[in-house]
Amino acid sequence: MIDYRCNAGPADQPFVELHEAFSVSYVRKGSFGYRLRGESFELVAGALLVGHPGDEFMCTHDHDVCGDECLSFSLTPPLVEAIGGRTELWRTGAVPPLPELMVLGELAQATAEGNSAIGLDEAAMLFTARFVGIVSGRKRKSQEPRAPDRRRAVEAALWMDAHSHQSIDLESAAQEAGLSPFHFLRVFANVLGITPHQYLVRSRLRHAARLLANSARSITDVAFDVGFADLSNFVNTFHRAAGVSPRRFRQAAKGDRKIFQDRLIAFS
Repeated sequence: MIDYRCNAGPADQPFVELHEAFSVSYVRKGSFGYRLRGESFELVAGALLVGHPGDEFMCTHDHDVCGDECLSFSLTPPLVEAIGGRTELWRTGAVPPLPELMVLGELAQATAEGNSAIGLDEAAMLFTARFVGIVSGRKRKSQEPRAPDRRRAVEAALWMDAHSHQSIDLESAAQEAGLSPFHFLRVFANVLGITPHQYLVRSRLRHAARLLANSARSITDVAFDVGFADLSNFVNTFHRAAGVSPRRFRQAAKGDRKIFQDRLIAFS
């Protein structure tokens, strides 16, 4: 996932560029022209730029609006194969703003800014898989998870919970389950109802709540002990989950009943 910010305007001379990988770029802001294989596209906020490895292209900025911002997802050939879709799909060039893709594009942007509970790699896969499904005309089929998939998802969850204090990404969890990252994400979410990253964060929160309630370790030590690499991220994530800060949660665990009584009154 790459965050592109371009400041080019009408006075800037366009130049030929080369797509080095399969890619889908979500236009977050501004506008620009996209010239590819003799075709011309005008992209505005919410549109998609689609890239195929080896294709030459040119971006122009003929309008008064200067600059644009894009969130670009690059995909390896094995991931493209796993997600599916015809080869021609990746030569689409551009896709106009579509609500089904715009909402996931904004979710990916929130994830990139650290404001979402899902992982960056998960957001990228959700977005690109949805792109393939819409452009190829395929409809999602809801299937009952098979017994082997159920076992793999549960075993992966148990492994993640036991190692949640360590650095775990989608690829390492998928490798532990013996699946590709894309198939692991799909199987895990289908069986357990949440993504692997969501489960990992919630596992860390559960361990943190236990330490806050049963130990005298500092809040900073608790955050790092359970796997959070950043104290402010831990405090904000815990507050969203518990409705109170880690410090107030510890006070409530030590007998300050008023903290959660006030919240019960607020919801009554």
